[in-house]
Amino acid sequence: MIGGLVGLLLGAAGATGVAFASPEQLAPFVGDTAAQGSAPDNRTGVGGVGGIGEPARTDEPVVLPTTTGTTSTGTTTTTTTTTTGSTTTTTGTTTTTTTSEPSTAPTTTTGPAEVFPEDEVVTLVNEARELAGCAPLTVDERVVEAARKHSTDMAERGYFSHTTPDGVDFAQRMRTEGYPNPGGENIAKGQRSAKQVMNSWMNSDGHRRNILNCGFTTIGVGLDTRGWYWTQNFGW
Repeated sequence: MIGGLVGLLLGAAGATGVAFASPEQLAPFVGDTAAQGSAPDNRTGVGGVGGIGEPARTDEPVVLPTTTGTTSTGTTTTTTTTTTGSTTTTTGTTTTTTTSEPSTAPTTTTGPAEVFPEDEVVTLVNEARELAGCAPLTVDERVVEAARKHSTDMAERGYFSHTTPDGVDFAQRMRTEGYPNPGGENIAKGQRSAKQVMNSWMNSDGHRRNILNCGFTTIGVGLDTRGWYWTQNFGW
């Protein structure tokens, strides 16, 4: 019974080895607001996190043929030249010279691009993986779509689980979006910033295993602010 409970709380992070950073390395992600108490891993609310999704049904990722496409991008360069001319008119001993000054183009200032919370989570994940000696994860739009749809579904139907009320798990959702190699999933509810949700996940052994699984290669993060539902999907 105890073994089964521990297994449920920690979840499974896949078949490959798992890397853990030392406590000193994980210090930036550990804070009082994210401290895990003796409550179950699936508790909700501010600072609360969801459990880990079950691993994909296959132990190893499926290797698919790679198609390399070449996209040509044309670049058109337009050069504008301003010429200053001089006109000399001679009448007797009087010389008149007219010089036109080059025009000055208006300067357009572009402000910094908006950074979305989902992108901030990806950045924090890759920083943690670097400290643990893992390669960074690549954002895959199919994985992102699966994560976003799950967060939206939880918000709209008012539940908090890796499995939908219809019995659909994260692996099925990722495959539905066209991603063949699901790896794992973290969910959370109530955290209002990327840093807070990462603190929560990094303070939970099971969620940290997914984040620091060196075997994973892709990531997708989805957020629905109606209740602040977060979904973090990983792929082989």
